[in-house]
Amino acid sequence: MAAFFKAFISFVQVFLLSAGFLPVDMTVNYGGEEYSAPEINSPVYIVEDGESDYYIVTPDDKDICIDTAVEELQNYIEKICKVKLPQINESQLPADAKAVFLGDTAASRVSGFDYSSVAEDGFLLYCNGEDLIIRGEDSRGTLFGVYTFLEEYLGVRWFTPTLERVPESDDIVIDAALNRVVEPSFAVRRNDPMGTNEAHRARTRMNVSFHKNAEKYGGTLTYSLWDATLITLVPKSLFSEHPEYFALGEDGNRTTDHVCMTNPDVFRLVVENCRKIMTEATNGAKFIHIGQDDNINYCRCENCEALYEKYGAVCAPTLIFTNKLADELGPEFPDYTFTFYAYNETDRPPTDLSLKCRPNVAPVLCGLHKACRSHSLSECGAQDGDDSFNNLYGDPEPTIAEDFRVWTEISERTYIYDYTINFLFSQQFFSNFEYMQETMKYMHDIGITGYIYNCGDGHSAAFNELRNYLLAKLQWDVNADVEYHMIDFMNEYYGEDAAQYIKEILDIQTAQIRATAHAFDFDWHYQSGFYPIHTMIKLDCLWEKALEADGNEDQKANVEIANLSWEFFKANQMQGEYFFLNPMRMQEQEWLYDMYKKHGIDRVSSFSYLPEKENINFIQRPIMWE
Repeated sequence: MAAFFKAFISFVQVFLLSAGFLPVDMTVNYGGEEYSAPEINSPVYIVEDGESDYYIVTPDDKDICIDTAVEELQNYIEKICKVKLPQINESQLPADAKAVFLGDTAASRVSGFDYSSVAEDGFLLYCNGEDLIIRGEDSRGTLFGVYTFLEEYLGVRWFTPTLERVPESDDIVIDAALNRVVEPSFAVRRNDPMGTNEAHRARTRMNVSFHKNAEKYGGTLTYSLWDATLITLVPKSLFSEHPEYFALGEDGNRTTDHVCMTNPDVFRLVVENCRKIMTEATNGAKFIHIGQDDNINYCRCENCEALYEKYGAVCAPTLIFTNKLADELGPEFPDYTFTFYAYNETDRPPTDLSLKCRPNVAPVLCGLHKACRSHSLSECGAQDGDDSFNNLYGDPEPTIAEDFRVWTEISERTYIYDYTINFLFSQQFFSNFEYMQETMKYMHDIGITGYIYNCGDGHSAAFNELRNYLLAKLQWDVNADVEYHMIDFMNEYYGEDAAQYIKEILDIQTAQIRATAHAFDFDWHYQSGFYPIHTMIKLDCLWEKALEADGNEDQKANVEIANLSWEFFKANQMQGEYFFLNPMRMQEQEWLYDMYKKHGIDRVSSFSYLPEKENINFIQRPIMWE
């Protein structure tokens, strides 16, 4: 009763905030440490007044990744100041010549730094008073060091795969006392925006591609088999001959929805198929995955049920199965990591913590897809799919955050698999900007070692390009100044005139949703918050100013696309010009459809494409356009 009463009080408060009877706190803190530009106390000029006497110097036995590092450094310095630094091997270096040393050169070793202590993909930026040294833990680390130097010291930006900013200057100057070790917050990082390519992945310092090795850019963390792999490893075609390979349902019948993870014949079959796949892999893969089909019809046989009971979680048979697989194949493939999904029924960790992952086994945690994104992960326990009154308006325990912490106790490596988008209505504003940094900082601090983001590619969701850019920054550095990078991106992507209005729009929407709603990956259209009339009017005015702002053709198009998120929300809520008594409502919705088509947006839900115009009844709200 006490919980219900507390939830009821919260519900009343939400109602008063939504109706405008109570003011919403519009203070938004996007998190991170305040950005500060590198200091130049004692300048060393690599380029001065458009001239340079520096060489780019590499090891004599450099690999293709170091070649890429040279090429990228040369090209961008030439773009900045019209000077191309010559590249030579260190054995060719003239006496007393000035140099930018890349990779494992003698000069980098003389610095006396222990590179073996640097984390994977980390690097040293060092100046000995004259020469600049950029050297990573390996060649990919060196390449990432070049990109960091170009970005943080020379002002280059890679906002999207097709939008970069390269400043112009007659000088390239560093501090004589530069001595900085840079290491990524997460060892495993994946973030592919729409139109991504190997170059953009490397420039944003991502290192997972799933399927392609990208040797030119130092290689990537690549799988020989990924995602719902049990469908491949235990084909459903075997059901007629071996129904015992598959899950026993609650009704007592076998189903191909899942595999029986305790059947020893299933294990032997998976070992055989994995060995073949791993042996034949030609993409440099060092990972293989155990992933169930996308449903919750897990096995209820006696052996599986016994493990659920013993270890207090449905994940137990999958974890044990993957451990056994790693024990069996690990000696043959010592460089491999064996991963498995903690997803749907397997997302909760064991309660008996004696069950641990092998050192070469890593769970891939998918629980964030159930979490509220408009409140702190460490404080809000609301879960997608739980529509109970107490869950939506009460104060539930932060179970997802706690589950993540427990997983890190039983596994040396733990990866997050995330997708921040409303899959049901992908054109709708998704309120996670305020808590992205706090969530990722929490995950880093409890020991999560990888963050794989899976919604950048293929989704023209509202503000998704901005979200991809910010997430990449946080994947590399969980303490990144989100607001600084947000404004930096918006000034270039939308134009400086429009960016100021869009920033205010994001602040208002973020604050309003935080006060009045939870935001989930799978939810109805109301999760973009509830707005009093005066806030709706203010947002309309801000969007009108943004749409009328100066900018180039691409920037104006980007503003138009971003505005469709707000129009989509109003149309579904039947507010503003989409009010159900407005005689022009059908024409307004037809305009919205035409705008989607104008900008190449072919769906408003991740699960279906927009029909042809003649097949739409524009009396219906956009959520019905399927």
